[in-house]
Amino acid sequence: MMDIDYLRIIDLSGIAAFAVSGAVAAMRKRLDLFGIFIIAFVTAMGGGTLRDLLINQAPPVWMYDLWYGLTVGVSTTCVLFFTRYIDNFKKPLLFFDSVGLGLFTILGIEKGIALDLHPVICVTLGTVTACFGGVIRDISLRTIPVIFHQEIYASACITGGVVYFILLYSGAGETWINILSIFSVFLMRMLAVIFKLRLPNPYKFSQ
Repeated sequence: MMDIDYLRIIDLSGIAAFAVSGAVAAMRKRLDLFGIFIIAFVTAMGGGTLRDLLINQAPPVWMYDLWYGLTVGVSTTCVLFFTRYIDNFKKPLLFFDSVGLGLFTILGIEKGIALDLHPVICVTLGTVTACFGGVIRDISLRTIPVIFHQEIYASACITGGVVYFILLYSGAGETWINILSIFSVFLMRMLAVIFKLRLPNPYKFSQ
């Protein structure tokens, strides 16, 4: 298990990445200033809040640790200041969303391990943590959530979770386990978008 400081670094880094992706998504929809901050907040906190409720950790950590809200605020403000340098909102949204997926997947897995849960449940917690902030973001922006498309999204998180436990049981060092697991989620998501990889179409056989 990683120590609590390492876990906190991953947590706040994931918060920052998803706050940026939420803010960028809100700006693509031309929301006002308040709307941008709200979407950034729910994107960053949504998955972790659901995870905390599932493991009976209440209230969610962001309600008693102001660093979480501060991280969202600073990250979103940075996006607003650097808007003029962003030529294409789609690319930074993809990058930061992919980074957040990797970080939050591992964070959720670590939470499950701390509770001595089965590896399958740990991977499930990681996937929930990583994906459901984006689900809330997309629904709030009246968009079908990416996780419900054929795109490789939740499956990237699951793959990263499998990589995590393979490395864990093989005796790899803690640092390498986390770095390689996070990178595997990020890389799989990026490659899927670049090369337009999709999950099998369940409807093509009925057409």
